[in-house]
Amino acid sequence: MTNFNLVVLYVKDSNASAAFYQTLLDRPIVQSSPKFSMLPLDGGAMLGLWQREEVEPRVSHDPGGSEIAFTVADPDAVRATHETWQARGAAIAQAPTALSFGHTFVALDPDGHRLRVLAPPA
Repeated sequence: MTNFNLVVLYVKDSNASAAFYQTLLDRPIVQSSPKFSMLPLDGGAMLGLWQREEVEPRVSHDPGGSEIAFTVADPDAVRATHETWQARGAAIAQAPTALSFGHTFVALDPDGHRLRVLAPPA
């Protein structure tokens, strides 16, 4: 069996993106090289940030066509996270709102990757 443990985003500048995510998520950068950086997420997973022009095979699509979701406990936590992330410089693509799958908002990183925060319905 294989274990899920890494999400990699292709970015314009891996060091700038690592600094953004370090501030946004309040997580340390655990690996950094000139073209790749990595930060820990909950549950043992990692977030990798790979400089776009260094990816092999070459990337054939633009960012924003998918998203990373972060689950929180309730709508109050969605609103609190929204306020925190906005204060930390994240662009907001969707303000906190109730949808059929829960209370949510969507932020964007500097490359346009979508970051959804979600509190599933009780």
